[in-house]
Amino acid sequence: MKILLTNDDGVRAPGIIALYDALADPRGIFGGPIAEVVWPIAPLTVQSATSHGVTFHTPLMIEDADVPLEGDAVMPGLAVDGRPADCVKLALTNLWPERFGEGDRPDVVISGMNAGANVGVNVIYSGTVAAAIEAAFLGVPSIAVSLHLGRGRPRFDLAALRARRVIESILDAGLEAHECLSVNIPRTEEPGVGKPPAPAAVLAKADEGTPGDPHAQPETRVCRMNTHGLVDSYEKRTNPSGEVYYWAAGHGLDFRDSDDETDVAHLMARRITVTPLKYDLTQTGSVERWKERLETAGVDA
Repeated sequence: MKILLTNDDGVRAPGIIALYDALADPRGIFGGPIAEVVWPIAPLTVQSATSHGVTFHTPLMIEDADVPLEGDAVMPGLAVDGRPADCVKLALTNLWPERFGEGDRPDVVISGMNAGANVGVNVIYSGTVAAAIEAAFLGVPSIAVSLHLGRGRPRFDLAALRARRVIESILDAGLEAHECLSVNIPRTEEPGVGKPPAPAAVLAKADEGTPGDPHAQPETRVCRMNTHGLVDSYEKRTNPSGEVYYWAAGHGLDFRDSDDETDVAHLMARRITVTPLKYDLTQTGSVERWKERLETAGVDA
């Protein structure tokens, strides 16, 4: 098996490094690699919340980005000065066949591990998810992996181990072409260190459930995405020139509501969530209704 690994936090982000370490296992501490090839091709710089943007009017520069791991191990990365979807498009079209031969493609694309959960409406904004969606659209099955950040310093190493176990289960079950799964790993952290600002309600939800053994594998739930909107907030400010501007001050997990059995509810209860996603945005239930309204009304006449 060959895996293309990407993300939206940048090729040197701790999440992709930890996930590469767990999947490729160059140090021999995870029981061996899960694939013969794990090749990271990721953005040169942070591209969080860039969604599915692509680059057309500037060149996509690339450079080697070998990242040292513990000991003598190295993550042999390739950095693309573009967005997550750019990385996947360029990799599948040029970079991968240039390395492995014309017509060759990865068996699966894995995007992550993102520093921050991608549940609910955040899957629309997420560059991590966009990279996975792009791969699925192009016919390569994909998995987006994101880590819920809480009050403490995240343990990317333990989170990557948890992600590896889920990924192995997914691959054993079989992914089909054009399939995309979004996986969210619950908080895995050192308690009480580096508390980020967040609304009290969000932190209260994040504290639900008990941490238990940090090395234990949480329960996995296959679920739909929560469809309630975020509580948006903007601070009105004035710069030294007297010009008014607004600064986004909302929190990415402060939802207006959360339905039971959705990704938000399960993640807040410290379960791993797996949500199948699709790229076809057609509201199929409305097609016939609009045909009756427009086509039979002689709109084109």
